[in-house]
Amino acid sequence: MADDNRRNGNFWALALERAHLGLWDWNLSTGDCYYSPTWSKMLGYEEGELANTSDLWLKLTHPDDRQRAQESGDRHIAGIVDSIETELRLRHKDGRWVWVLDRGGIVEHDADGKPLRLMGVQTDITRQKEAEAALEQVNIRFRLALAASGTGIWHHDIGTRKSYWDARSREIFGLVADKDEVSAELWHTYLHPDDKEATERAHQIAPGSSDVVASQYRIIRRDGEVRHLESLVRFVADVGSAGQVLGTVRDITEEKLRAEGLAFAARHDALTGLLNRAAFDRLLAENIAMVERLPLAVFYVDLDYFKALNDYAGHAAGDLALKSVAAGILASLPASAHAARLGGDEFALMVPDCNDACAERIARAVLAAVRDADLGSAVTSRRLAASIGIAFVRDRNMSVADALACADDACYAAKAGGRDRFAVFSPDTTSGAGGLNAARLAADLVDAMEDGRLKLFGQEIHRLGLPWEDSRHVEVLARLEARTGTMIPPGDFVPVAERFGLAARLDRWIIRTALTRHGEAMRAGAIALDFNLSAQTLSDPQLWDFVDEAIAESGAPPSAVGFEITETAAVTNFDAAEAFVRRARERHCRVSLDDFGAGMSSFEYLRRFPIDAIKIDGSFVEHIADSRFDREIVSAITGIARSMGAAVVAEKIEEKNGLEILMGMGVAYGQGYFLHRPEPLEAIVARAVSGAILSERPHARLSAVK
Repeated sequence: MADDNRRNGNFWALALERAHLGLWDWNLSTGDCYYSPTWSKMLGYEEGELANTSDLWLKLTHPDDRQRAQESGDRHIAGIVDSIETELRLRHKDGRWVWVLDRGGIVEHDADGKPLRLMGVQTDITRQKEAEAALEQVNIRFRLALAASGTGIWHHDIGTRKSYWDARSREIFGLVADKDEVSAELWHTYLHPDDKEATERAHQIAPGSSDVVASQYRIIRRDGEVRHLESLVRFVADVGSAGQVLGTVRDITEEKLRAEGLAFAARHDALTGLLNRAAFDRLLAENIAMVERLPLAVFYVDLDYFKALNDYAGHAAGDLALKSVAAGILASLPASAHAARLGGDEFALMVPDCNDACAERIARAVLAAVRDADLGSAVTSRRLAASIGIAFVRDRNMSVADALACADDACYAAKAGGRDRFAVFSPDTTSGAGGLNAARLAADLVDAMEDGRLKLFGQEIHRLGLPWEDSRHVEVLARLEARTGTMIPPGDFVPVAERFGLAARLDRWIIRTALTRHGEAMRAGAIALDFNLSAQTLSDPQLWDFVDEAIAESGAPPSAVGFEITETAAVTNFDAAEAFVRRARERHCRVSLDDFGAGMSSFEYLRRFPIDAIKIDGSFVEHIADSRFDREIVSAITGIARSMGAAVVAEKIEEKNGLEILMGMGVAYGQGYFLHRPEPLEAIVARAVSGAILSERPHARLSAVK
């Protein structure tokens, strides 16, 4: 008992001191309220420094906490709650706020049960509240990060087999529910059948493991939409239980689609959706490596007349046409085939296990698809067409570059052969690289006529001893500008044009273009133009219909138009050449016999053709200063021409003394001329029209090989 008395005195005061508890004792009947010295000390006051009034605590309470604190006491006094328990802030002596946990209750009633006395303690929980505030800040940032990343949180209690999804997780799965707890089997019902086994295995975390397992999988929501998810999962130990599996879930569908889109874009042409060059090369290499009994067919498809469409109707129409062509090509191919757009208007195809009949069938289908391409409202003089080259790969060791090069060369051969057709590459029917280059050059010549790379040049025909203005005759030539900008000499492309049947087309282009551009100058008498004719042109029965039309459209007088025929052209079709000369003379067009003396029948042509001029072959002129034989030949030709009343034109006068020798032969007293160095026809015509007097030019190296 003595021990109990001691506990009722200093013992309890010491206990309050050690526990940092502030005691309050409120007498409801008198209104007095006692506060222990530890309570005052908790707020920074000494014992007796504060008046023990009943409302002292209320005066020191934070304004935001007063109502809540009063209501807590009132509910207890009214018998609504068993005790007083609330958190509030009290002002410290130094002005700061101290958080306290207030706990207490009624300790005495009167005879009627009315509360007479309340007692309680207040504990300083400031550090706890600061820690909670700091934790809340962390949680706020965490929740913000989760919200920004769209991440949901879930956990599964292994012991109770209960699962809990937060609101974001439920939103990701499209689950409409107000509570976090879901059935343990629910998640499995969402898994995509193709991903189900691997995903379930990834989520089977061994108890005690500290690893974080990442996985990606697909779900099928209840509305049928497929979504891609990413999860991070780990085991979390829990005292007194089997532990939990804690996980995050994030919807990565858009990221997946973007990644797939980037991967698609890296392998496909943006306009047509076909493979691009890099992807096609890789796929072609793989297919070549698998060539077995039947060959792999490689197609090179180049559109014809596409530039004209693009220039006339604009890029929008061109893009529409390309997309339509691509769709048509795909529709023409078997399922095992692949198609690519190599760039511009060029496409490539590969068809595994494809023989000659298969390749021909596909080529014809592709040609038809190109012809039927949708051009929208664009109306041009020509429909689109294509030239297709086919190469068969039978050797697994063939490179991708070689396979495409063979198909490309065959494509050029198809283009040179007239376009809107296909050609098959065969080493047995080509003359090696030279033959293939000729096909390329022929195709490029056709393109150059349309895209402005075929240039008109001219050689002034100078009369010996007199200024050029006295004659104003120009021989019209053509120069081919390569796509690289370099000039290709006629000695390279003219034979190719003849070989591939393009010579007549080339001659017509030169005649029409020159007359159209300079017909006005010819009509004014400022200049006269001479044109070279190939054997193919001479044999064309529609030639004079074309010439008459071109002259009429340009307004050029026929007397200002001249034609030059070589022996090679004439001997190919003598009757056609004779008929041409006769009709030219009827129209008062001039006719010259070119490269005279180079063949065995030159003098026979003089007898048969009533010509206006003879052009001595340059091989007899260029060494005339050193060769007596050449001088005799030139002298004889000059005498014959003079007797016929024909002019004489000398090619390849390389030195001044050669010119003097010609004049010494008396050529100057007849109608002697020499050819000047070629230059752009526009420049020559401009000088002629302006009437500019040509400055004296040195005669050394006056001409070049035309």
